[in-house]
Amino acid sequence: MGRRLPSAPPVLSGYSYVRPLGTGGFADVFLFEQNMPRRSVAVKVLLQDIVDDDVLRSFNAEADVMARLSSHPSILTVYNASISADGRPYLVMEFCPGSYSSRERAEPLPVATVLGVAVKIACALETAHRSKVLHRDIKPSNILTTTFGGPVLGDFGIAASLVGGARNELFAMSLPWSAPEVVDERTTGSIATEVWSFGATLYSLLADRAPFELPAGSNGSRTQLKQRIHRAKYTSIGRADVSPALETILARMMSRDPGARQASLLECAHDLQRMQRDLGLPITALEVADAAWAEAGAPVDFNNREARGAVNSDVIIPMLRPGRLTRRPASQTREGTLTDVDEPRRARISPLTLALLLVGAVVVGGGVTVGTLFLVGLI
Repeated sequence: MGRRLPSAPPVLSGYSYVRPLGTGGFADVFLFEQNMPRRSVAVKVLLQDIVDDDVLRSFNAEADVMARLSSHPSILTVYNASISADGRPYLVMEFCPGSYSSRERAEPLPVATVLGVAVKIACALETAHRSKVLHRDIKPSNILTTTFGGPVLGDFGIAASLVGGARNELFAMSLPWSAPEVVDERTTGSIATEVWSFGATLYSLLADRAPFELPAGSNGSRTQLKQRIHRAKYTSIGRADVSPALETILARMMSRDPGARQASLLECAHDLQRMQRDLGLPITALEVADAAWAEAGAPVDFNNREARGAVNSDVIIPMLRPGRLTRRPASQTREGTLTDVDEPRRARISPLTLALLLVGAVVVGGGVTVGTLFLVGLI
């Protein structure tokens, strides 16, 4: 079955639609041009007929997680989130023109490139873990490339809380980058499963195939692929420029025993830095949030099902005239503006009437003084 056509793009104030970028099971992604400030953005919009409490909860969590983490240089930046005029929740994100999916590569990546990307993404994941967030969908297509060619981690659509594990009712996996304990539905996610998926992703970048896929596309059924992952028998990448030491690091990440893997993504980053040093390559700097940042702010609420959109301002703007200020309902005033209800309305007279009254007052004998006093009461 072919991929479905994208849904209709939303109408968003301040943005101009350009073209579709991709489709998924729950959402479509479109390229828009933001009018002020001028820039290209990617807009992820939920499909209208699948928005329920669980989907809305995942969407809210994705928006909040990305807003919390996107200050990291290797995590996709989110600019805005709201609800479109037709009721679809949407995210406005940094536009990244490419990814590290094998479909977008003409040839295998150099070892130096993979190691540099790996250290950056390991730091991004370590930062997420320090913020009590599990990504749970680490794979090559979710490592995007910015307009300047840098790698960023995206798609936190099935992220979950690290505290107490992921949501127990949801076993979400992307074969063949999922750990054996996830494939066997023994856990929905942990730091150990993230280490496995990270190692499987690096293997894919070096081998141009996932670690337990067979060559020439002869992978058999999904069940057979799960069985090979369950056995977790590491096979060599088969590249002369991939050293045995690097294979050892990857094999440890993809150990069948979770306890034998690296204890954290920071430890993975250290292993990869040592590999860079041994190969005489430039050392990629570690960029990990410190404890003070990770502990600041309220944790992400992964159970929030509220449809959150734009909020109307309730700011009171004082008027120039004295008197008690109040706000009438929008139905009583054109734009719900403040109205002075205490000051009585004064009589209004035209300039011609004003001149005639002034002349009349002078002729009658009151002179200018009487006319002036008369006018004071009318103005």
